[in-house]
Amino acid sequence: MTNKFIIASLLSLLCCFSLIAQNKKKKAKTEILENVVVEDSIQVSTPINVLAPAKAAFYSAILPGLGQAYNKKYWKIPIVYAALGTGVYFYIDNNNQYNRYRDAYKSRLAGFETDEFYFDGNGNKLEAPRVTTEGLQRAQKLFRKNKEVSLLVTLGLYALNIIDANVDAHLLQYNVDENLTLAPHYKFNDIKATNNVGLSLNFKF
Repeated sequence: MTNKFIIASLLSLLCCFSLIAQNKKKKAKTEILENVVVEDSIQVSTPINVLAPAKAAFYSAILPGLGQAYNKKYWKIPIVYAALGTGVYFYIDNNNQYNRYRDAYKSRLAGFETDEFYFDGNGNKLEAPRVTTEGLQRAQKLFRKNKEVSLLVTLGLYALNIIDANVDAHLLQYNVDENLTLAPHYKFNDIKATNNVGLSLNFKF
């Protein structure tokens, strides 16, 4: 009887100690939770303007460089005008050369010997022209081809200016928010005593 009484007493004491320890843990958790300061982690993102790329492209189509100004990429404006100016310059130069040789060719066909290629640099008449009639024909073909290429390049640069403004407007609104993340993770499994490695996609509302 004495042994049973001692064992029962010891078990009762252990139960009491266990209950007291659990109560202390609950109180500690409650105090911790009361002291936790909850901060507002929601960040309001800048709203996406779906019409911005179309506006930028429209502005660049009206006036080259205006779309870049709309996107606040001012450093691109001189590049746009330098590229378009180069294309226009070569087009005008090739067009002038084409007209020069064409006028001389027409004068030859009319039977005149008064075109510029019949004279030297001092204005003296030459016995034979510096450029033959066949040479005038070849020169016309060459400069007409160069003129067409210059025009196509200029139009291509103009289109590139519009595309650049449109793409820039898209990239300015590209979402780099941390609310959407893709990151590797590592976790130790306590139950199986194994390592878990994986890739997690996190999306926060």
